[in-house]
Amino acid sequence: MRVYLDNNATTMVDPKVFEVMEPFFVKSYGNPNSLHEFGSESHPALKRAMDQLYTGLNAKDADDVVVTSCATESINWVIKGIYFDHILNGEKDHIITSEVEHPAVIATCKFLETLGVKVTYLPVNEKGVVEINTLKDFITDKTALVSIMWANNETGMLFPIKEMAKISHENGALFHTDGVQAVGKIPVDVQDVDIDFMSFSAHKFHGPKGVGGLYIKDSQPLTSLLHGGEHMGGRRSGTLNVPGIVGMGMAMEIAIENLDFEKNTVRRLRDKLEDEILKIDGMLVVGDRDERTPNTILVSVKGIEGEAMLWDLNKHGIAASTGSACASEDLESNPVMEAIGAEADLAHTALRLSLSRFTTEEEIDYAVLVLRKAVIRLRSISSTFAYKPDWHESKL
Repeated sequence: MRVYLDNNATTMVDPKVFEVMEPFFVKSYGNPNSLHEFGSESHPALKRAMDQLYTGLNAKDADDVVVTSCATESINWVIKGIYFDHILNGEKDHIITSEVEHPAVIATCKFLETLGVKVTYLPVNEKGVVEINTLKDFITDKTALVSIMWANNETGMLFPIKEMAKISHENGALFHTDGVQAVGKIPVDVQDVDIDFMSFSAHKFHGPKGVGGLYIKDSQPLTSLLHGGEHMGGRRSGTLNVPGIVGMGMAMEIAIENLDFEKNTVRRLRDKLEDEILKIDGMLVVGDRDERTPNTILVSVKGIEGEAMLWDLNKHGIAASTGSACASEDLESNPVMEAIGAEADLAHTALRLSLSRFTTEEEIDYAVLVLRKAVIRLRSISSTFAYKPDWHESKL
């Protein structure tokens, strides 16, 4: 059996999404900016897709939802755009983010530091979340942007972004959230949460890879990264990825329709897997399950390197991760485990398991069986875990 439990890295394309995309690869493949019929016949589908995105986020007509190549581009656009618009001219000099942001945020902020920007990386508590008072302690009237993720890509922990956006605005700062792990898993309403910018990516909610988006409140100015045409209302130059946009729109619509399924069925399966994991000695799950996205578990397996566990599971057909897929080749200790102050012997032992609406009960049962056996095998040869011959009988 093959079981895919790495849905925070990417998801399978929903067959219904693929179905609406296919004609724009092989039939209606014209450039939508062309005047002939091959180009213009894609316009109704593009309009529908954009309507689906606006509806899914509850964006209003005065807002902009701009299609990008991915969330990494959207994140870079916001942070670098703020640099050009508010920092380069000397008006502001400070950006705030957190220690546990996605590498796209961290790396962009590190780059701006080389240009003289002051960046504060807020610490997190033992649950892996930035506390509201921590933001209050560091924000100043020189802060141009606060960028805090909605849901963590490794732990699934939800951040208090509604309150943080309010604090940011009270101090004259704009607020961006990386919504990649939130969209499609929990309700995301940009009218309820007063954010200025939100980045998202289609392949995290069963859409295609290579297409994402940026929500911009009230169409406010933001210096473009890409120049060369008047695409996307002049916001982002480049020929439109028609099948990608059409697919993302449909994926958004389907994801919104399935939010109750995520909340109930996906969470039930996640909790079942987590309960079985916690029956094993020496397992630490990060964060309260009620404060996480309904599909995510980050667990430290005491005495076993995360990579060793990953490869053992993979041999038996189970896909998991040691953390963010964008940093999966980095064998340093897990940054989230370090940020929450985990003991040194746990910092290299993180394993991320993330479900989707296509995960089945049978797959969870198989994963539990394989994981238990993997723990026994790997701990029996571990130099850091006191293995007992009868351990598997008494604990499993």
